[in-house]
Amino acid sequence: MRVVCRIVAEVLLLVSAKAKPGVTTIELNRLAESEVVKHKAKPAFKGYSGYPYSLCCSLNDQVVHGFPVDQPLRPGDILSLDFGAYYDGFYGDAAVTVPVGDVTANAARLINVTEASLGVAIDHATCNGRLSDISNAVQCYVESHGFSVVRDFVGHGIGRKLHEAPQVPNYGEPGKGPKLKPGMVLAIEPMVNEKSYEVKVLEDGWTAVTVDGSLSAHFEHTVAITDNGPEILTRV
Repeated sequence: MRVVCRIVAEVLLLVSAKAKPGVTTIELNRLAESEVVKHKAKPAFKGYSGYPYSLCCSLNDQVVHGFPVDQPLRPGDILSLDFGAYYDGFYGDAAVTVPVGDVTANAARLINVTEASLGVAIDHATCNGRLSDISNAVQCYVESHGFSVVRDFVGHGIGRKLHEAPQVPNYGEPGKGPKLKPGMVLAIEPMVNEKSYEVKVLEDGWTAVTVDGSLSAHFEHTVAITDNGPEILTRV
């Protein structure tokens, strides 16, 4: 899993650096796909339950699972990039949200708070803790900064399958759910909205957007529970 997660991290780092004004997200999708093949790995999302692309590109009010499109990015956009890979029997999964050119102060704050909430969540991914300690940490951090946590989509276990038990919500009371044990691997992924947490899925059956049209950000790491604390596998 360290190998496949390293591949995910390297591809995502390269793709996110290319997210500039004038670039299209379909170009980013092609780049991600070509790069993962160079590592002799496969894109995890393409064909998964019928998803047609290798990279999820969620723009502005799109929360998750956005389709890459042939439309240039514009200054002020924020873009969430979610990517997974499959290699030698195992999966890795990660996501980042990047500013495109100069963004508003609130958009930048949303990105920063969402990324920081992932760090807080990972700090709670420790042996003998409970799964909902992770969930509660995200919710408390995000809501203390005036944003809201998406309820309809959650993190997940990951390993020989892309999505495994347990589900990892980003909200809830602490001290509940399964006890965290060494060897567990979780895809922890806060999805945070600028205003209301309510979302809806568009007619394409995949793209989730905020109901009120406000901005949304998304960060994700694949994290192993170890005796020595959480180990972030999707880090370059």
